[in-house]
Amino acid sequence: MAEQFESWAIVEVMGQQTYAGKVSEQSVGGASFVRVDIPDVKGQSGFTKLFGGSSIYCITPCTEQIARMTAERVQARAVSIYDLPADWKNAIDQRRINFSRSPDGDDETEF
Repeated sequence: MAEQFESWAIVEVMGQQTYAGKVSEQSVGGASFVRVDIPDVKGQSGFTKLFGGSSIYCITPCTEQIARMTAERVQARAVSIYDLPADWKNAIDQRRINFSRSPDGDDETEF
């Protein structure tokens, strides 16, 4: 049986995104993923991201101190709604939204 990878590291993925934290392997539904546990940094709670191997182009193992400093510098975010239309954000905040219609009332939403 192969040894599981676990190390502090900087992970670079498609879309010019960088994540830094404790890196390990995780299996979900029979598929293997690279798990990055991003630590708490100033002004932001830590979170976990899972990446498929084909989306990663670089993993740089490093010390915990370097990973934490990098996580603070890049300020990667967990899932957010920052680019939704304002009325959708408000509806989500109020826990009500009708996804069958676009914000302008037009039933034909283009994607």
